[in-house]
Amino acid sequence: MRTPRTTRRLVAGATAWATAAAGAVALTFSLAPSASAGEFLANGGFESGSLSPWSCSGGLGSVSSQARTGSSALAGAASAGDIAKCVQTVQVAPNTTYQLSGWVKGSYVYLGVEGGSTASTWTPGTGGAYQKLSVSFTTGASQTSATVYTHGWYGQGTYYADDLSLDGPGAPSPSPSVSVSPSPSTSTSASPSPSPSTSTSPSPSPSTSSSPTAPPPGGLPKHALVGYLHASFANGAGYTKVADIPDSWDVINLSFGEPTSVTSGDIRFNRCPVTECPSVESDADFKAAIAAKQAKGKKVLISIGGQNGQVQLTTTAARDAFVNSVSAIIDRWGLNGLDIDFEGHSLSLATGDNDFKNPTTPVVVNLISALKTLKAKYGKDFVLTMAPETFFVQLGYQYYGSGPWGGQDPRAGAYLPVIHAMRNDLTLLHVQDYNSGSIMGLDNQYHSMGGADFHVAMTDMLLKGFPVAGNTNNVFPPLAPSQVAIGMPATTYAGNGYVSPAEVNKALDCLTKATNCGTYLPRSGPQPDLRGLMTWSINWDQYNGTREFSKNFDSYWP
Repeated sequence: MRTPRTTRRLVAGATAWATAAAGAVALTFSLAPSASAGEFLANGGFESGSLSPWSCSGGLGSVSSQARTGSSALAGAASAGDIAKCVQTVQVAPNTTYQLSGWVKGSYVYLGVEGGSTASTWTPGTGGAYQKLSVSFTTGASQTSATVYTHGWYGQGTYYADDLSLDGPGAPSPSPSVSVSPSPSTSTSASPSPSPSTSTSPSPSPSTSSSPTAPPPGGLPKHALVGYLHASFANGAGYTKVADIPDSWDVINLSFGEPTSVTSGDIRFNRCPVTECPSVESDADFKAAIAAKQAKGKKVLISIGGQNGQVQLTTTAARDAFVNSVSAIIDRWGLNGLDIDFEGHSLSLATGDNDFKNPTTPVVVNLISALKTLKAKYGKDFVLTMAPETFFVQLGYQYYGSGPWGGQDPRAGAYLPVIHAMRNDLTLLHVQDYNSGSIMGLDNQYHSMGGADFHVAMTDMLLKGFPVAGNTNNVFPPLAPSQVAIGMPATTYAGNGYVSPAEVNKALDCLTKATNCGTYLPRSGPQPDLRGLMTWSINWDQYNGTREFSKNFDSYWP
């Protein structure tokens, strides 16, 4: 975020930032041959009494009597650590279109195909009955096999699947195809080929199967507007009372809670003093205004950090102090939750900490532990959001920590283990797509601030997932679209990287509808459930009474 009292420095590192022209991705489509359709899957109804030729990860698949038709169905016992992914590999013809369909029952059930061509669909829940899922795909020019899969999601319990079918021209012989061992829950099948690049970049271009996080309940509207309120300081934007915040804002982040010292973990929220903010309301009016916003369905959070609020939880004592002091702030003002806006040197990875799924750095491990404790204390309705900079998230595609040989900036990608560990409890991630250097996207081209393409490329990385530091065996999985908002500055005064309302809308069109795209084409496909926008800040949006950012949001998503 923009610092309250000084101009915020750009985070930079010689090994991290580079500039290059963004290249257009050319996609070609060919018509699939026409022929009579046939069935390609064996035992799609599980009536043989066994799973064969299906195989399931962790041995978590079985034949169940909870059938849609016939007497049997697949049961996948998804656990806290395994999504019970069941697969079958079949022979297919090149340049041919196939239709995959099936009936599923349960929460967060997925159906898809990988292995050259990738396509998937999913349902958040079926209400106790079977629901049909279907998706089509076209094989590549040399593709001769495809792996069909279905799976549940972490901690969502057993799912059921029945009457799975893969239809296409020229069905193979009736003999069952040979199955393969299930791939990891985040697969790394090929994505659309990028245009050639001469930059030093990870290879190959990343992809994951479209298996996003199961989003937690958050009580947000389908499309939400998030803004930061200068509540503890004054600057050129002036002071805005909570009662005067327009109803456009769905999430209000009170900025900022800051530590008594960098490593204390003891967070304090000091309201702006009258000497600095002459129009500041009383504590009683401030609390009453928060309650009035909440009565309208708005969420009010305490945001911890900012540039001036460096937080390093180096010890378990600091972790416990963080939990206790943040709880005290939430309880005093009756807040809905917490926003993590750690910047600068708050998060940095120790040498040798190279796996985002199993972090060992104390400041990371202690932060994860603190957030899990707060979530457990306040329950399912606790709102948790994060606002990292691109340096700490998307840069992780190229660089992670100090690297395998040391020498890199140890902050590169340092938010990834926190996001990953909290993904089932994370209400919103809104990366600051501003005050940023150029970042490489999934097309292996560098993208810079100032237009829609930057926001599209950065957001697509969160919706598609990416191999960390180019390692295709270590993929950061995608988030659910409803967990993602795009961070932008409200005005030219608020931060570097301002874009006009027309460019904001262009980015939203491309990400949610796959229309009006520029040179970057999203690998994640259209995501109409993208949650919305975040901006620094409400105060700057109010400046001079223009409300350009919030009014444009209201007109785009009325």
